[in-house]
Amino acid sequence: MSQHGVGPRAVSRSVAFLLTAGVLAVPALAGCGSEDPAGKPLAGQDIQPAARDRITDGGTLRWAVDSVPDTLNTFQSDADATTTRVAQAVLPSMFRMNAEGRPERNPAYLESAEVVETEPKQVVLYKLDQQAVWSDGREIGAADFAAQWRALSGKDTAYWTARNAGYDRIQKIERGDNALEVRVTFSRPYADWRSLFSPLYPKDVMGTPDSFNDGARKKLKVTAGPFTVKKLSRKDERITLTRNPRWWGRPAKLSEIVLRTVPRDKRAAELATGSIDLAEIAPAEARRITVAARPRGSSSPVMGPEADKKPRKAAAKYARQQQALRGFEVRKSLEPAFTQLALNGAEGPLADERVRRAVARALDRKELAKAVLKPLGLPAVPVGSHLALSGQAAYADNSGALGDQDTKEAQALLADAGWVRGGPIKEEKKKGEKAAGAEGEKAGRSSEGRSRNDDGEYIVGSDDKDDKDDKEDKDDKDQQDGKAHREKDPAHLAQDGKQYKQPHQGGAPGAYAPMGTAAPAGREAAPLAKNGKPLTLRFVLPSGPGSQTLRTVADRISRMLERVGIGTEISKVSDESYFKDHIASGQYDLALYSWPASAFPATDARPVYAKPVPAADGSLNVEQNYTRVGTDQVDQLFDQAVATLDEGESRSLIRKADSRIWAAAGSIPLFQRPQLIAARKNLVNAGAFGLGAPVYEDMGFLKKGAKPASGPSGASSPSGA
Repeated sequence: MSQHGVGPRAVSRSVAFLLTAGVLAVPALAGCGSEDPAGKPLAGQDIQPAARDRITDGGTLRWAVDSVPDTLNTFQSDADATTTRVAQAVLPSMFRMNAEGRPERNPAYLESAEVVETEPKQVVLYKLDQQAVWSDGREIGAADFAAQWRALSGKDTAYWTARNAGYDRIQKIERGDNALEVRVTFSRPYADWRSLFSPLYPKDVMGTPDSFNDGARKKLKVTAGPFTVKKLSRKDERITLTRNPRWWGRPAKLSEIVLRTVPRDKRAAELATGSIDLAEIAPAEARRITVAARPRGSSSPVMGPEADKKPRKAAAKYARQQQALRGFEVRKSLEPAFTQLALNGAEGPLADERVRRAVARALDRKELAKAVLKPLGLPAVPVGSHLALSGQAAYADNSGALGDQDTKEAQALLADAGWVRGGPIKEEKKKGEKAAGAEGEKAGRSSEGRSRNDDGEYIVGSDDKDDKDDKEDKDDKDQQDGKAHREKDPAHLAQDGKQYKQPHQGGAPGAYAPMGTAAPAGREAAPLAKNGKPLTLRFVLPSGPGSQTLRTVADRISRMLERVGIGTEISKVSDESYFKDHIASGQYDLALYSWPASAFPATDARPVYAKPVPAADGSLNVEQNYTRVGTDQVDQLFDQAVATLDEGESRSLIRKADSRIWAAAGSIPLFQRPQLIAARKNLVNAGAFGLGAPVYEDMGFLKKGAKPASGPSGASSPSGA
């Protein structure tokens, strides 16, 4: 996944923090009441639904993707979102996500699937559709299930698998009373059994380590979906899917789907030339398409940088593109993923639970959600769970375990942790740098008006006297002039936020005065200090062109932290190194990234929040818990949730685990990610799928003169804003 939406199915561990009775009050779980706390999805699907009889038979859908994947095997570590998209179109899934993000039986493959025995072992009986066959004519059956289990069980290390969760609990797989029945016996109870065999690969792929490791990387010879893989060309950067002639379900309406790599910043131009029909886009491109759809003369175009050099040529080009974009519309929903603020609890100030909780209590999560989602017309509701999203079965808003924004409480927590306003700060001389202070030279300044050190870090905290004299008037005017425009235009969201200035590196005035000296004016704005060090956190962010929203959110978070005396150093790093070299390796204090939501949190989320454990070589095994904050109690609740076959009890245990995760304050969920899709107006049953999975056989183009289904298409209104 990108820095916005980190990729693999959730998993990880960290620094122990035990809840002390009376310190944090975990609220009673909403699951005990009559009202379902899961609620409904904040935003529905927006796919322009249409009945199949209104759709043309044939046609090619040209769909922009981020990349042609390195592998077509979803169970390998380098699988990506396009790998998943291909698998959904060409391979069986026993269960798929409905519009509420909940698993439901896929009738194309299963007549039924249920737990038929619990003692002495859990047994699940799958009854397959009698017409279900692979593209080579062979029936789908127990041999395919067994081959996938053996490959993913973790017992044979020759298989290079990225995950084994669930498959490692299977004891045996055998044929039932006939060839259409598959009996799966578990060695230990497994609540998330519906997560297995979705997708299901043929035994040709899973049967041997060589075929698993290499055979499905560039091609899939045998498939069993409405489409099959016709060609994968990394040179042309495209994958062509074509109708599967052996498909037994509702025939695919489209003849072909072409998935083509198109960089995000080139998609508006590609849409305008007519070379793609469907593409995920950024807010700026969404605004362009929305403006193009308005009646002529109702708005004037906003030109790009090239307009300054060749205004007439740029204006003509822009006008031509706007005319072409009138054939498209923006379909919007919320992704099945949420953006969070991660707090690295391994070392430094954030190793103290009180400081982490203070950071969390300083945040106005409603304001952050509103800043990102309201301008897009999407519900601006903060995410209340680490383990599910609104509408999913395990969801409940457990944020009360930590508490809402409260400046006084945040300051009290910091004071309790020993951080003092305006306390003395020891000078630290960096290698190759002149001493800071009255006699030293100031750190270099960026063009943004923030102080910058030699590592390219921007220090946000309080005011720099010299910067203030030179820039305050200009900054104030710039903010006033641009405020209204930024609030209306989500494309300029990343530019929203006042300019910050660095404090004099010698500390607050009077910091070294003899004891008893009266505090100088402005002490309340002074940074916090402890043991001669200021409370300044390194905030690491990606620097790529697609990360403007993250940087804007970080800017607002820095402002909120400043109010309680916490400074931040904004450190921008390349997209390529952001996750590997900083997040995964723990080289950060604060960071923003996203996790995908799962319908199976007991399995998928455990590695993300599990307690880190020492490895044999002395290192810390954190799995995917990049905050390194975890507790034994959370681990136990996950273990109990995954081992009970009572679905209500399992959900209750997941919600309890989420409350404890909130209380530990290792990560703070902020908002669901917006999902903005540009779609050709006559393309139906495709667009912003929200929490649900695409139904590929129903996608297509309307017949001439036909109209989509009456009523709303599922697009959300900003009622939650």
